[in-house]
Amino acid sequence: MPAMLLAAGRGERMRPLTDTTPKPLLTVQGQPLLHWQLQALQAAGVGQVVINTAWLGAQISAHFSNVFTHRGLTHPHRPLLISYSHEAVDFGAALGTAGGIARALPQLGPVFWLAAGDVFTPDFVFDPAAVQSFATSGQLAHLWLVPNPAHHPRGDFGLSAQGLALNLPAQDPAPRYTYSSIALLRAALFAPPWCAIAAGNPGGVNAALAPLLRRAMDQHRVGASLYTGRWTDVGTPERLALLNERY
Repeated sequence: MPAMLLAAGRGERMRPLTDTTPKPLLTVQGQPLLHWQLQALQAAGVGQVVINTAWLGAQISAHFSNVFTHRGLTHPHRPLLISYSHEAVDFGAALGTAGGIARALPQLGPVFWLAAGDVFTPDFVFDPAAVQSFATSGQLAHLWLVPNPAHHPRGDFGLSAQGLALNLPAQDPAPRYTYSSIALLRAALFAPPWCAIAAGNPGGVNAALAPLLRRAMDQHRVGASLYTGRWTDVGTPERLALLNERY
């Protein structure tokens, strides 16, 4: 079961910290943000991860190299093998979430985990049982949603009683939740009719993920779960400082 970690963003709101350090390498409690995701993936038995990079991407690959092993885990786990999709090297800039996933897809499988490298989720478990359930569901994606943080009060998607993510119209008063940037995805989401990017994105098309998800939601092909553990979108220096004070 492979995974992809998103680490290509510029981190404009984190400047000046990100002028010389890519945001996924900023530290929370002495470890780079990306380390926390890699540690959780290894603990869940994931064996392979693809990390996409753009801004200062060489620092990320130099820091983590091609094998990750967190020796603080309670039980022995196999090392996590890392490969990279260096979008800035190939195309001069980041490709957006969907464009980046499409580019990395040849290194992934038909079903894979997706997570952002700049969110802090120390309690999240990349549960193999969730993978099994998703693989047999026929859904194109399963999203983990979180209660809306103060900086994003309107949220992103609704959640039905049947566990489906909902693409709610703007005027719909039903509750919305914020997409946590953690998901299980099926490679088929990045093929027609959902996505028009050529296999492997050889042209370097820049595309967002949300429009693909919304198309699939309209056909009832996206599941969702509400996650209530610790979760922070580390989008500003103030949020980073608060995390380091709190934990």
